[in-house]
Amino acid sequence: MMGHTHAMTGAIAWLGLAPGLAALPMVTESSRFIETGIMANALTPAELIAGALVCAGAAMLPDLDHPSATIAQTFGPVTWLLSKAVCWASGGHRGATHSLVFAVALGFGAHWLAGAYPIGRDIMVVLLVGLALRAIGIGIPGNKLGSALVNIGLTAGLYAVFLSQGVGYAWLGMAVALGCLIHVVGDCMTERGCPVLWPMSVKFVLPWKIGIKTGKKFEQKILAPVLSVAIIALLFLRLAPV
Repeated sequence: MMGHTHAMTGAIAWLGLAPGLAALPMVTESSRFIETGIMANALTPAELIAGALVCAGAAMLPDLDHPSATIAQTFGPVTWLLSKAVCWASGGHRGATHSLVFAVALGFGAHWLAGAYPIGRDIMVVLLVGLALRAIGIGIPGNKLGSALVNIGLTAGLYAVFLSQGVGYAWLGMAVALGCLIHVVGDCMTERGCPVLWPMSVKFVLPWKIGIKTGKKFEQKILAPVLSVAIIALLFLRLAPV
């Protein structure tokens, strides 16, 4: 699947599952209980939106094994060289990074980072938000420099809003793992499938015999608009006053 499809499905997965995930102790910010005396059992609106963006960015991470993918081109030579290294280490495109092992490992890594190194956590959040904005196509058509500046400005603005709203990041690991996992599920719906149970080499294709062709008319003209409507509907559902 294309980058924008992965990013949108990541956001949809978070918006759809976040209310249920909020019941898990590792997802909600325990510091709120200390500050307010009320057990936090739900994500704030700012955390919901932050999580959707982070999950959308994380849904791009498995494609670090593809030097021509959106994620490899996002931060210039740095991400391109990283992509080349990951491609070699993972055995090529749709290798180790397109598996449950990768999703779980990155999820636990992000969760540990969120608790142990706040600066590293903030850097990860900013990079994933910027990646999500790049993937969904926010920018100036035909102007790479202008698009990069727009991306930087919006990312900085969003992070400033999250900071002002006191967003906690206990959910970071879950959002990263979910984004990686939804990427794998999406690619399993294409003709090539994914080695979900890597290091086993067998590739899984879902649903059987359908196989979406990456970048073709169905994905661009039908699937993308449907996913956009789904995101808007979920945002309305989650943020509308009860």
